[in-house]
Amino acid sequence: MKKKNGKKWNKYLYAGIVMTGIAVLLGVAGFFWTPYSTTAMSAAEKFSAPSLRHPFGTDNFGRDIFSRVMRGLGTTMLISSLVVFFSGLAGIFLGAVTGYFGGILDEAVMQVTDALNGFPSILLTLVIISILGSGRQNVIISMSLVFMPGFVRIVRGEFIRLRDADYIKRARMMEVGKFRILFIHILPNIFSVFWVSVMIGFNNAILAESGMSYLGIGVQPPDASLGNMLSDAQGYLQSAPWCALAPGLTIVWLVLGFSLFSEGIRRWTSAAVNFV
Repeated sequence: MKKKNGKKWNKYLYAGIVMTGIAVLLGVAGFFWTPYSTTAMSAAEKFSAPSLRHPFGTDNFGRDIFSRVMRGLGTTMLISSLVVFFSGLAGIFLGAVTGYFGGILDEAVMQVTDALNGFPSILLTLVIISILGSGRQNVIISMSLVFMPGFVRIVRGEFIRLRDADYIKRARMMEVGKFRILFIHILPNIFSVFWVSVMIGFNNAILAESGMSYLGIGVQPPDASLGNMLSDAQGYLQSAPWCALAPGLTIVWLVLGFSLFSEGIRRWTSAAVNFV
């Protein structure tokens, strides 16, 4: 499908914007308002099927699942955002410095990142959490450490590619400061590559946080998280399947939305480069 001006309709981008927009809206709203209390229990409404009163039904404690999904969605997105922010920020700094200057620091950082990448990410996260203890703060710290090497490698590779570009050579001849070259001249030109990696990292962080909470070492009850909601619902898959379907499909919706959004951004930037 094409628009009148001849440009292709970026269906991935628009679908991603709609899906992520709905998720973000519900998640942010969940911090300030929910139809029912996320912790209030009601023995009379245990395992109520989805209805107008409770669109997603209620769980084994009579709590409104839609309200808990709203709060859990916000919690999962907040943790994932903080993980990507801290790991991405560290990855930008380390990747920029090592990629541009090289030398002993580059070798040392690459040795550390290679060592961290040698472990499965989930296993490494579990090891760090076992040292620090459970809880959302420690999940953020451990996941940030695990995600950082990937960002370091991506940024480093782009800085190595661009450090000898003609416009960078001219900047050096004009005696432009090194850190100005790093973060004003080179960094904006790796945005498209880095942005896609951020979106992929965000999706991985969502799945990792949900997995940690599912195992009981992430967000702790009574706080709502999509992962611990799935864990609580696993014993009622036959008698009350809506308890698992609501958080499970929410995770799928969130990951799919951000995947479509990142693919749309990639296609949009590629089309812009080809047009130029």
